[in-house]
Amino acid sequence: MESQGARTKILNKIKQALESPVAVPFPDQVSETPIFIPTDQELAIGFAQKFTELLGKFVYCEDDGELASQLAALIKAKKWEKIYSIESGWLDDMSEYQFDPVNTDELASCDASITLCEHLIARTGTIVLSSQQLSGRTCSVYAPIHICVAYTHQLVYDISDSLAQFKQEANFMPSMISYATGPSRTADIEKTLVVGVHGPKEVYCFLVDKQTD
Repeated sequence: MESQGARTKILNKIKQALESPVAVPFPDQVSETPIFIPTDQELAIGFAQKFTELLGKFVYCEDDGELASQLAALIKAKKWEKIYSIESGWLDDMSEYQFDPVNTDELASCDASITLCEHLIARTGTIVLSSQQLSGRTCSVYAPIHICVAYTHQLVYDISDSLAQFKQEANFMPSMISYATGPSRTADIEKTLVVGVHGPKEVYCFLVDKQTD
């Protein structure tokens, strides 16, 4: 009974603290503007370093032409026969470079899926996806290999910058925002790390040097 009473007292104190937050001691020094604003080059390098540390595979492309060439070479080298993508606008743009990789409409049985993304977070090496994209909720998760195509104007420094851009670009937040940091991995069973259990076992990010849509 005493332990239960002590627990109740602690919970009440936590509740009171949350209801009456302590004021910031130096309010004039608190700003939403970041103190450090990295350049696009620094963001790209930072993302590449973090992403590869997390077992992601990173490829930098100077333009869409090189992107098409690099993707075609990867698909050929890996001998992938079933490529899935529903990024119709992007696929139309790629057709200019004689790149038309999609040859299956079955996500469940494909070798790899290609999607675009919302943002890339440099600080954590994270790919940001959302339900408002054509690829929706499933394309980046169900395929055994996820290939993400991004452009340099989509680089941001931190999660807060990503959320701020969502708010600026639309009057509403997507119903789902996914922060994918490297291939899927878990150590639930006997603390043994296994890759590709709850999502893709390999993640590629092709970053194209392009500042605007």
